[in-house]
Amino acid sequence: MTFAASPSASVPATTLSPAVTLTIAGSEATGGAGAQADLKTFQELGTYGIVALTCIVSFNPKDNWNHRFVPVEAQVIADQLEAIQSCYAGDLKTVKLGMMGSPVTIETVAAALEAQEWDNIVLDPVLICKGQEPGHALDTDQALKTKLLPKATFVTPNHFEAEQLSGITINNVEDLKAAAKAIHEVSGAAVLAKGGVRLEGDDAVDVFYDGETLEVLSAPKVGEHAVSGAGCTLAAAVTAELAKGATPLEAARTAKQMVTEGIKNRKESHAPFDALWQGGARA
Repeated sequence: MTFAASPSASVPATTLSPAVTLTIAGSEATGGAGAQADLKTFQELGTYGIVALTCIVSFNPKDNWNHRFVPVEAQVIADQLEAIQSCYAGDLKTVKLGMMGSPVTIETVAAALEAQEWDNIVLDPVLICKGQEPGHALDTDQALKTKLLPKATFVTPNHFEAEQLSGITINNVEDLKAAAKAIHEVSGAAVLAKGGVRLEGDDAVDVFYDGETLEVLSAPKVGEHAVSGAGCTLAAAVTAELAKGATPLEAARTAKQMVTEGIKNRKESHAPFDALWQGGARA
């Protein structure tokens, strides 16, 4: 069996060529987050989505829906990226980085990033260390900060990640602004720091800062609980919009709107969390 299509002289030249968007991320079995959410977002926003998987995550319904995590071997990750970068050489200019899971994965991904030029590297900084934990979690987070954060052109930290990357305790919008500025200072990247439902008030608030422009993006909260896939979808939407030529601020605005509509039209399940629907804006 072969997956390669035979050339045909009868097939007309393509008149519409979508921008190529790559996500390097983990699989999340329920479809609410991770690479599944990224690919659905890319498709919804009209880009050609590709994925290189870094790990397999499946929630455990017999253990309070905690994570079960299986890493993809480093060589397998490298092989995926070699195939992708060879296949789309010249067209692949935009990538989103999601869950890595280990220092060796981060080193493997960093090496692939260095093998070519990029217009946009969007980092969704999935930190796994809840404070100064010893061992694997802390090592992974430190590797992300030293190997990937300096390469990013756009960073989308959530409330916890923004606190960890900035060193600022975030209790209100002013704190979130300060954190966004601090993360920009250490990375040089545009930052969309997410307050979401974790800050008090009627609105879900995020802060954009790129070194010159600071803008507060807000929308009425839809419930008081976070939904699965909101962060992944936000970063993926930024990625897709940047690939299509939007400015960072334009991309942030579009991503915020898409996430808001996706939360309004969330998918309920038997898990103790709902999932954002990327097609919510069409509902």
